[in-house]
Amino acid sequence: MTVSLLRTVVSEVVVTAETYDDPPGLAPLPEEEPLVARSVAKRRNEFVTVRHCARQALGELGLAPVPILKGDKGEPCWPDGVVGSLTHCDGFRGAVVGRSAEVRALGIDAEPHDTLPKGVLDAISLPVERLELGGLPGGLHWDRILFCAKEATYKAWFPLTHRWLGFEDAHIRFTTDSSGSAGTFESRILIDPAAESGPPLKVLAGRWTVRDGLALTAITL
Repeated sequence: MTVSLLRTVVSEVVVTAETYDDPPGLAPLPEEEPLVARSVAKRRNEFVTVRHCARQALGELGLAPVPILKGDKGEPCWPDGVVGSLTHCDGFRGAVVGRSAEVRALGIDAEPHDTLPKGVLDAISLPVERLELGGLPGGLHWDRILFCAKEATYKAWFPLTHRWLGFEDAHIRFTTDSSGSAGTFESRILIDPAAESGPPLKVLAGRWTVRDGLALTAITL
């Protein structure tokens, strides 16, 4: 039996739900409708399906279906006592949730595993990161995996700090496992790492994988 994509990169204490398409008949909850009332069909489908995944995951925690609204910076708002993260790209929608008593923060990101558009790598990376990517094993689009890891880093960082974290504000390094298509990464924060509560966020550890044409990264704190 194939292990779900998200399950390969997150802690066992969290719950995941994912889908590779948009199941027919899904609709936003009434409280969510204003957030997508003027959205094009593609954006609406992404929004609805990823929240359907979130409610599936919340259900496994024993929680009733609730609207997943947005905060001031577009971040998902979770029920009290819950932390989580959402991601969607062409061909994938996924959610991961956990109890805040067990998990401090979560950040996930999925991207198509292909090369970034011209000029994007320079915009999202540090010179030292570009140098380090050149020393990693071939056969993977490391520029895309780096972008994916930067996104997961921000998603884990923001709920604990409510501060911006630019692409240049974290130095990410990768390791690979024996498969060559998965491994770990480390996001070293280059700005004030203070969180609103709890230990400072000096280094965020994560996992990455490439499978089924997708790159996926996750941080569990």
